[in-house]
Amino acid sequence: MSSSDIFLGEIIGTALLILLGGGVVAAVVLKRSKAHGAGWVAITLGWGFAVMTAVYTTGSLSGAHLNPAVTLGIAIKSGEWNDVPVYVAGQLLGAMIGAALMVVAYYGHFQSHLRDPEIISKPVADAIEGPGPVLGIFSTGPEIRNTWQNLATEIIGTTVLVLAVLTQGLNESGKGLGPLGGLIVSFVVVSIGLSLGGPTGYAINPARDLGPRIVHALLPLPNKGGSDWGYSWIPVAGPLIGAAVAGGIYNLVFA
Repeated sequence: MSSSDIFLGEIIGTALLILLGGGVVAAVVLKRSKAHGAGWVAITLGWGFAVMTAVYTTGSLSGAHLNPAVTLGIAIKSGEWNDVPVYVAGQLLGAMIGAALMVVAYYGHFQSHLRDPEIISKPVADAIEGPGPVLGIFSTGPEIRNTWQNLATEIIGTTVLVLAVLTQGLNESGKGLGPLGGLIVSFVVVSIGLSLGGPTGYAINPARDLGPRIVHALLPLPNKGGSDWGYSWIPVAGPLIGAAVAGGIYNLVFA
């Protein structure tokens, strides 16, 4: 598996993940969408199918980590760190591309939604600090802002995800997700969303949250509000800590 294969595979896979995952949130949130109001179950299933599509599309190229937390967990398990920067760079770039493609697909709906009188009448968050009315389509945010609870939720959810990857999901080489592992991990993502997604929206993936948040900050959408940078470190730090915990548990108990 060459560095170029890893980089391209992670770009394509993570772009697919965010295009489809962000797409289901856009479909549920944006008012003129046919799926408007479909609810949390639709979102969790959509993200699970997004993971499955991305893994099966790019698993042969890069092992389909698609998540810096997964990459970190695998590196802790295997002791191989050389390709970690290549994986993370591809994941972040892919997440930004996927978010941009999602906006293209729903561009008219974003424009309509953000010009809706009901949206305009609500206070718009500060252009830098607070979350805007469509930020949840791009990135996660807490229902109750409590730093330590929000961080703990992300740590717990990611520990579950990465431990499942390390024990059930890896291919024969141990460097990426295998065919059966991809299916198992997809269902684990749905389970985490249904069970642990309520408090923070279950980022469980630093690239999934940070890449689209950057795209939201750059987009010239009307009345979009802020990108909530004050919260943005939690869905990055929490999953990385959770990955380290999962890698430690694996090495202590399962290895």
